[in-house]
Amino acid sequence: MRLSGKVAFVTGAAGGIGRAICARFLEEGARVAATDIDLDGAGEAVADARDDGRAIALRCDAGDSESVRGAIASTVTAFGTLNVLCSVAGGSSSRDGTVTEAPEEEFWRVIRLDLFGTFLTCKHGIPELIRAGGGSVINMTSMTALMGVPDRDCYTAAKGGVAALTRSVATEYAPHSIRVNAIAPGMTVTPRVQARARSERIKALAARHLLGPAEPIDIAQMAVYLASDESRVVTGQILSVDSGVTIH
Repeated sequence: MRLSGKVAFVTGAAGGIGRAICARFLEEGARVAATDIDLDGAGEAVADARDDGRAIALRCDAGDSESVRGAIASTVTAFGTLNVLCSVAGGSSSRDGTVTEAPEEEFWRVIRLDLFGTFLTCKHGIPELIRAGGGSVINMTSMTALMGVPDRDCYTAAKGGVAALTRSVATEYAPHSIRVNAIAPGMTVTPRVQARARSERIKALAARHLLGPAEPIDIAQMAVYLASDESRVVTGQILSVDSGVTIH
């Protein structure tokens, strides 16, 4: 098993990508702390592994410092160590738009959840990775950080910040044997995307994906690679899982 002996902390575990990552981490032998502001959803993500002690579910607001600090502490109390941080919590909404039209409160909502949430997971989690002798940080950026996507200026700003943060943190903590990377998904068929699948905008964007839109499992497979020792010299990278949408 590729993650045997590792303990992983996953935010946004109740969502489509977060659930897939939790499932794959468990399949590869990791113990998992599934966290989300939706505690029931986090519990469902690891339901089969909670009874035998391979997983716990924790309520965590990824954009609240004390909430993240407490969830990290609870994870270490439960499992004794921490080796992988995986920040999945985030997402755009229909309130996003152009820079001249998007509500300012939507900008700060996305910044708080996607960018500040990633910052907080690193802030409170990396000291535990240092104590463990090293580990892997996996952030979640987006194709919107790598290409022009109209009507998503709030989300684009947040995900661009995640990409930049990933690179700087990678340079800072390499001496502690900590590697820091980000996954940049293209369109991924989560329940949130499926709910908007009939819109003309979504159809047009889907058509640009050379191999078709991704499934959550496709993102999870990359997360397994980054969490495993197979990626031991991979750091500071933005790894696209986007069906080629960013190349044309």
